[in-house]
Amino acid sequence: MMRSFYSFLFLLTSSILLSQEMLTISGRLLDGNTNGPVAFASIYLKKEAIGTTSNENGYFVFHIPSNLKEREVVISAMGYSSIERLPVSFSKDEAVFISPKTFDLNEVQLTGSMDKVLEAKEIVRRAYERISENYPDQPYILEGFVRDLQQEDATYVEYLECAARLRYRSTDIKKEPSVQLLGVRTQGIAEKHPWNENTERKNSIIDLIEDDFIRFDYGPILGRKGWKYKIKDILTYDNRLVYQIEGVDPPFQSATLFIDAESFAFIRMELTREATKNKSWQRRFTNGALQIFYNVIFEYQEFKGRMYLKNQREEDHWRIFNGVESDTVLFTQYPKIELFI
Repeated sequence: MMRSFYSFLFLLTSSILLSQEMLTISGRLLDGNTNGPVAFASIYLKKEAIGTTSNENGYFVFHIPSNLKEREVVISAMGYSSIERLPVSFSKDEAVFISPKTFDLNEVQLTGSMDKVLEAKEIVRRAYERISENYPDQPYILEGFVRDLQQEDATYVEYLECAARLRYRSTDIKKEPSVQLLGVRTQGIAEKHPWNENTERKNSIIDLIEDDFIRFDYGPILGRKGWKYKIKDILTYDNRLVYQIEGVDPPFQSATLFIDAESFAFIRMELTREATKNKSWQRRFTNGALQIFYNVIFEYQEFKGRMYLKNQREEDHWRIFNGVESDTVLFTQYPKIELFI
């Protein structure tokens, strides 16, 4: 399936780049200490808005227009030292090792104005206040790929992939982007439960773009209500220092925020809602679907001083009952949707 997906990416990327000649590099990112895969790292051309992302197993394929083959490729992942190499220096399907780089909290003391040591909640507040400085203030276009994998109980039932062009307004305009589909492919893997026949399938892209913390002012970035924060670690990303901040909003919500220590830009955000300490979190719908787990992750990449979405991933767990008043569970759904810019 993964090989098929990358073949599909190659065809769609060729269409997006108007059939330019391309140099293709491929490989797998590995931790220099453990040899384990480095997932969701940024692989991009220096000073260009062209890039890709390693998958959950560290594999990547990067198509580079031939007129940019002399531009350096940057590989950067949270908590690792970045590396820069010319495209021609990569061998096919190369194992690329990157070195972890972290700091002890006692080794690095980062301060704000007047040498005041910043606490976690103050860091989150500053990051929220600087959204207008750190995110696009002009309309822009992103092009990317969506993967949608549907699982029922222990069986995968459907796989959908598409390429899309997303046309955004400036960040202060609280409206989803318009979407142009550039290519779509679906694959039925196994027969779905009959319950699906009477339920409308939600659009994968719409499901993602309506959950935009930065644009729609919600989630753990606000620091309001019951949210409490602590500094978990200080890491490196793109050779800059980044705060790793853990947040909790008892009893059901937890979050991890990665905030640039210099610009106070949100680089990565993760929000989870689930049952904790025998207390239940759930959302029940009239079709008999009960949501019992929700996780969403946003990652951003800097380009010309502004932060743009790099990838977004969302997973849910649903128990499907035989009607809104029923206690009979028909099956459990595990949808997973990913957007890679």
